[in-house]
This record gives sequence, C-alpha cells and structure tokens, in this order.
Amino acid sequence: MILMGLTDLFVFHGYQVESESDGKKGLARGLDEQYACIILDVMLPSLNGFEICNTLRQHSRTQAIMMLTAKNSEEDIINGLTLGADDYVAKPFSTSELVLRVNALVRRSGWTGTDNTLILSDEVSLCTRTLTGSSYQQETKYTRREVEILGYLHSQNKPVSRDELLKEVWGYKTTSDIDTRTVDIHIAKIRKKIETSPKTPKHLVTHRGEGYQLYVI
Repeated sequence: MILMGLTDLFVFHGYQVESESDGKKGLARGLDEQYACIILDVMLPSLNGFEICNTLRQHSRTQAIMMLTAKNSEEDIINGLTLGADDYVAKPFSTSELVLRVNALVRRSGWTGTDNTLILSDEVSLCTRTLTGSSYQQETKYTRREVEILGYLHSQNKPVSRDELLKEVWGYKTTSDIDTRTVDIHIAKIRKKIETSPKTPKHLVTHRGEGYQLYVI
C-alpha cells in the first residue's frame, strides 16, 4: 500500500516513477541505470535498504539516495548516512515533506561547484566532480552531500549555523520542525575524512553559539 501510494504521489507531482517491492530486484534496477533519486525503505524483502544503499553507493558516488527510516531510530539514521544515503525521512512522515525533500535533493543532484577542486591544505584536497580526494596520502571518497557542505562552508568564510546549512544545502524553507542531528552526523563524518584528529579539528571548526567554519591551512 505504501509503495502504490508513493508511486501515485510522485507521478502526481510530475515524476516518471519506477517501483519495486523486492530488494534484490530493486537493486538490479538501481545498478542498471542512473535515476534522479532512489527512495529506499529500510525494511524490504530479500535485501534490506541498508544493503542496497551500500551497494548502490559503491557502484555510483553521484546517485541521489533518500532513506525511509523508523521514527526516532538514531541507529537507522546513522547507519543509512554512513552507508552513503544523501538524506532520510523518518516514518510516519507527511507526504508533502517527503516531496519537498526529494525535490531539494533532485535539484542538487547535478551540483559540482564552480571549481572542480577544493584544496584545504597541502595534504587535503578533493574533486567536487568525482567526489573523491586525498587526505594525508590516503584516497578518500565523499558523498555528494558532504561535498555540498564543504563547498558551501568554503564559499562563506565565516561561521555557518545548522539552520543556515539546512536551508542552503538541504534546501529547507523552514527548519523549526527539522531534526538537526543530520547536520551533526554529516559534520562528524567529514571530520573523520579531513582531520588528523577529529576531536580537535583544524579545518572544520565549531564556534560555540555561531556554527561551523571551514579553514584552509
């Protein structure tokens, strides 16, 4: 019933929709071609959403992926984002919120920035087109959302609040009812990739009461 309802919902909003209720069959479709956005439920027969997300992300660094998770399940949220999901919506959700979140993700799906290379120091750099980089002589892979966050912070040259990131990077018009943990989770993931010591960051620094600021060293 949920699958049929979501299919009708996105067709109504102008999308061409392909749907699959079986995990393995859905994964096969996702590997076969690139979609504007893939919406994954965590609970699927034959193969769960986490396994599908992990395989899709290994196959394509640029495929937009939205996860549907259990309400208030921080473990599901962290797991999905760690495996490469770009965003998540917790059940039960409003259909209008889901459509807005997908629209925002699709709008950003072709973003590469004005410059393909972002250099943070002699030892940390990344390509915004391929979503790959080098950190302390180690190859590093990024999600599109991580690159978007770094790109926006780099363009501001000042502390940026969670609310501003949610509006400018995630595309939300209002953030009063949005769970800001997703910002913190992404920041923590980025720090693990660009910092020698994530607990004492030099590039991605928190200014208490102001927000996050990215420093080029």
